[in-house]
Amino acid sequence: MKTTTARNVLLFLLAFLGLGAAFGGSVLIISPSGKLFGMPLSMLENSPFSSFLIPGIILFIILGLVPMLLFFALLKKPTNKLAERFNFFNDMHWSWTFTIYVAFALIGWIQIEMFYVQSVHWSHTFYMFLAIAILFIALLPQVRGLYKK
Repeated sequence: MKTTTARNVLLFLLAFLGLGAAFGGSVLIISPSGKLFGMPLSMLENSPFSSFLIPGIILFIILGLVPMLLFFALLKKPTNKLAERFNFFNDMHWSWTFTIYVAFALIGWIQIEMFYVQSVHWSHTFYMFLAIAILFIALLPQVRGLYKK
């Protein structure tokens, strides 16, 4: 796969995740009862939440806003001293590292959701494969090469 093609696939995957999670999170924030999505509050009976508000906020920020910001950061490679403090891959640009973090956050989100809801939906499988695809593309040598310091 060509370097620009691989990077563009990664950007597409992050945009897809970000836009979808921002939409889903905002719907849960607007309708914490879950009615707009047709999700009964009984889905949360095994969770620490009494409404979908907190999960909606987490979804909106962590899996919505962050991937959308990373989309632009991967394109422009801006410097960010705060982000660099949390960059555990010192030889890589922070935006690449945070892309890895977001993929693992998505895996964690899906695992926690399945645990608390105590069921598996087709969307869980879809988003697990999305997280794996983000990791796979980000770890390709040609993509890593773009973000080496």
